[in-house]
Amino acid sequence: MFKFNAHQLKWIAMIGMFLHHALYPWQDVLPLWLLIPMYAAGGLAFPILGYFIVEGYKHTSNLKRYILRLGLFGAIAIPFYMLSLGLFRFNIMFSIIVSLLLLLIYDKLKHRAVLKVVYALIFVLVSIPMILIFDWLFFGPLVVLLYHIIKQENARRLIPGIVAGLLWLALSAFSMWGLLQVGPYLYADGPMMTAEFAQAQRDMIYGMMGNTNVVISSLFFPVFCFIGAFLIKNFNGERGKRAKWLFYGFYPAHLAAIAIVALITGFTSFSVFGF
Repeated sequence: MFKFNAHQLKWIAMIGMFLHHALYPWQDVLPLWLLIPMYAAGGLAFPILGYFIVEGYKHTSNLKRYILRLGLFGAIAIPFYMLSLGLFRFNIMFSIIVSLLLLLIYDKLKHRAVLKVVYALIFVLVSIPMILIFDWLFFGPLVVLLYHIIKQENARRLIPGIVAGLLWLALSAFSMWGLLQVGPYLYADGPMMTAEFAQAQRDMIYGMMGNTNVVISSLFFPVFCFIGAFLIKNFNGERGKRAKWLFYGFYPAHLAAIAIVALITGFTSFSVFGF
């Protein structure tokens, strides 16, 4: 069976991320048959990047410098993220920083059972705001933590990606259910739900996920999370070509490219936290 080195896997993740982000400026005009593979491709990035975040945490010689690099490139990406995705959230670089800090806290507290309870409370308190204002929601730190705490190597490579897919499937299914529930009330007042309330509920789902076609497309995202887990399962442990700064630079660069094309074609919009 074909094996992948780290360089190849990171390229797969970057291509998946690019396709996923590229749909957002044009989500209202792209056909569903194209939205589905573009949205789903982002599922590749989720488990692959999560795995290498933990590998970076384990092997970095200077965690503070690692976090500062992430913060720098995350800050550079902020305006392009807003223009290309049409909303303000803390982008993936900041989600990675939070994940790394939670790993650090976990390692400081893991040796005593009572401190594990403290860590669980910290994790929950950190996760609540991440639902609204961070890319990857709270799923990212949870998946990263699983990569860190699972010891058996085959299970460590597979389980977090599967969990990521199941979490996303639950979110997508719940969003689809919500749209189906409010749909009949959008244009007519009724005793159970007014049109205004139905519209507000739909707008909340759109703010989190996108339009109805995007919500449908999100149901396929978990499939590529599972594929990403399978690819990590077939990681050969080799670094491959050294291109550290390429992977840092790609994130703001690909968002900048999408934002520029969106501006040129007139497909830009912006909202705070998606609402």
